[in-house]
Amino acid sequence: MKRLLGLLLGMSLLCAGINTVAAQEKSDGLTPPPKVLQVIREVLKPGKGGSPHVATESGFVKAFQAANWPTHYLAVDSMSGPSRSLFFISYDSFEAWEKDAKATEHNAALSSALDRASIADGDLLASIESSTLVYREDYSLRAPVAIAQMRYFEVEVFKVKPGHEAEWDALVKMYVSGYEKTMPDAHWATYQSIYGADNGGMYVVFTPMKSLAEVDQNIAGMKKFMSDMGDDWMKKASALAETCLQSSQNNLFAFNPKMSYVSDQWIKADPSFWKPAQ
Repeated sequence: MKRLLGLLLGMSLLCAGINTVAAQEKSDGLTPPPKVLQVIREVLKPGKGGSPHVATESGFVKAFQAANWPTHYLAVDSMSGPSRSLFFISYDSFEAWEKDAKATEHNAALSSALDRASIADGDLLASIESSTLVYREDYSLRAPVAIAQMRYFEVEVFKVKPGHEAEWDALVKMYVSGYEKTMPDAHWATYQSIYGADNGGMYVVFTPMKSLAEVDQNIAGMKKFMSDMGDDWMKKASALAETCLQSSQNNLFAFNPKMSYVSDQWIKADPSFWKPAQ
């Protein structure tokens, strides 16, 4: 029961305000979720985080800046769990990803600069891996947010038991419908992992936050939501969660502007943050 309550708590917290990074922004400053999201995960050796990692990652940023490369990425550093950094690269499609990769290969100057940066960065890493996620609009609600104004991510990973996708589908859609009716400010984007070490029943949810005070607000909102939905609704959700969820894990990450290569729109939105002194 304690494990189940923890899963339900996480499920409710994820519905408080979730989105992720995309390459393009709407005219109103809101960023729609990308359809394809590449996530590169670097686990650092002890003592190699902070300024040493910023120094080696600056090689990648400078290489893309020199090439005026059109594909951007966001870097975040862990605030919980192992010392690691995540890099999010968004694409409109897998075809767009392929075109970007081929263009990089055919740019000799950029490729050489990236190779040099990779060698320097590799000395700091205990491991590196990548995953590919696809956007699940049917599991998301009011997804676009002004992501350039955000400073933190809450990243939650749900592992669904094999053969129980139908129960998972019903559970998520219960939350989507419930929050749509009772919480007008709620918004989130859900992704499904289809390639990489963590795929096959793996779903990832990103909660962008302007400050960590929003964690406190999300907990209060979760309690209100559970009260509004009532005991019968919670019992049904609990039964579905017990059946379909194998595990969930939630961690906090802080945006790192010095290791990110972002668009001019993001820099204009907050130059003091996105263009810090090196």
